[in-house]
Parts: sequence; C-alpha cells; structure tokens
Amino acid sequence: MGHGHAHGGGHGHSHGGGIPAGSAAGRNKGRLAWALALTLTYMAAEVVGGLLTGSLALLADAAHMVTDAGGLALSLLAIHYAAKAPSPGKSFGYMRFEILAALANAVVLLGVTAYILYEAYRRFFEPTEILGWPMMLVAFVGLGVNLASMRLLAGGSSESLNVKGAYFEVFSDMLGSVGVIAAALVVMATGWRWVDPLVGAGIGLFIVPRTWRLLSEALHILLEGTPPGVDLAALRTEIEAMPGVRRAYDLHAWTLTSGFDAMSGHVVMDDVAAGPDLIRAVRRLVKERHGIEHVTVQVEDEALSAEAARLPV
Repeated sequence: MGHGHAHGGGHGHSHGGGIPAGSAAGRNKGRLAWALALTLTYMAAEVVGGLLTGSLALLADAAHMVTDAGGLALSLLAIHYAAKAPSPGKSFGYMRFEILAALANAVVLLGVTAYILYEAYRRFFEPTEILGWPMMLVAFVGLGVNLASMRLLAGGSSESLNVKGAYFEVFSDMLGSVGVIAAALVVMATGWRWVDPLVGAGIGLFIVPRTWRLLSEALHILLEGTPPGVDLAALRTEIEAMPGVRRAYDLHAWTLTSGFDAMSGHVVMDDVAAGPDLIRAVRRLVKERHGIEHVTVQVEDEALSAEAARLPV
C-alpha cells in the first residue's frame, strides 16, 4: 500500500552529520573568524584612543563594537554547533542554531539602534563636548577596519542568514564611522555640536529597515514558512500531472538552515507498485524546478488516503 515515509525509496537527501559538506554556513567560518579578529583589534584601539583623548564618543562607539564582536562570536558558535552530527534526540543536529544566531543578532541590533536614537534625542538638547581631531582620526581607522570586514562577509551575506546578520552589524559600524567623520568635520568647521546627535539618529533610522527584514526572515524560518521562490500550489499541479497520479495533498516545504530546504507530501496513485518510479520523478522535479534536495514522499492508494482522512487531527 503506502510507503510509510518513503525512506530508502523516496528520501531525496541524506544528512548523516550536521550541516552538509560545502554548505553556506561552513564556507563562511573563515570569513567570520577574520572579521571577528579585525573587530576585536579595532575595539581595543578605540578604547585606548577614548581613554587617552577623554572622548566619550569613542568610548561609546567601543561599546557598540563589543556588540558587534559578540554578534560575530555568536555566528561562529552557531556554525560550530550546526556542524555537530545528528543524534536520536536531535535528528537534524543543530542546524537551526544558525537561524537562532541571526535572530539574536537582529534583536541586539534593534536594541542598540533604540539606544542610539534615545541618546541622539538627549544630546540634541544637551550637546556634549566633542574632540574633533582625535575622534576623526580613530574613526578613519575604524572605517578601514569595517570596510575590510564587510568585504570578507559580503560574499556569504547572500547565502547565509547568519552571515547576513553579522554583515549588517559591521555595516552599521561602518555607517557609524562615516557619521563620526562627517560630524567631526562639521563641528571643527562650525562649532555646531548638535550635528553629532543628528548624524547618529540618521544612522539609527537607516539601520532599522534592514534589521527588521533580517528579523522577519529568521522568524519566517523558525515558523516553518515556505521558502521564498517555492510555490506549493504549482508544485501540487506538477505532481498531479504525472502519469498514474490521482492527486497530491498535505504538501509542506520549509527551511532547516540557510541553503538547506526540505519538502514532504502525500501522493495518491492508481498503482502503488509503481511508487518507486514516481518517487524518483518527484525528487527530480522538486530538485530541478524548486531547488529542494531533501524530499520525503508517501505513496498511497485511495483506501489508505481515505483512512488517513478519518484520523483525528
């Protein structure tokens, strides 16, 4: 009759140990490590510069760098755990750790942005003294470090949600460096200290939409949302157009981690003896047209399908 879970004949992917070889997260481990090293080095230099010059702005930015370093370290930790082999208690291993790290990065970024906006509001009415030259010099060094880190992470930000979160953190710091340089130049030229909080607020508002999209993507994955670009209605139509298929139902597609989607479904056939051939065809269809390799298909006849429909949900 039916094929209980289509393993052996209908399972389109094997995951014997953690993240698949060559996965997006695995390829980006070195990039994250280099970005973390650069961030920690500059953070130390910024603390020293702030203490030597008495610049509160530099010390505050160093605190922001601590957040970035924590985000990058969390991303590396996510890759470490995601590479662990599955166990009976965690059949998919720790693949979702990457998405949790991206979610944490987004939440922290939104929190830091809220603080930046609050601080900008406060300083707009109570401007603090700004040491232009020292602040600008350290900001130029920070700009170079952030640009180098962004270049390291740019390639992986399009394929890994975890790396995208780290990239946004470094990107926000790069904007901070540019803003500090611009504010320092204006203050030195005009004495307008209110420019500093104004630039800070602009940076915060610029970060919010991107961080919100990152948060939405992470939540979509954690809620088992259908991967972007996968049309389940079209997939059902394609399967039902195959020879010998009466109907397809209970189709699901979801993302386990960046670059690793999965799909499952039931297919009712006239002759379940032809199930193995159909399973191969479905696997090929889903992989070639929808980019999903981890496929589970249950083949059944009308009697088994009707029996399943009577079961309580």
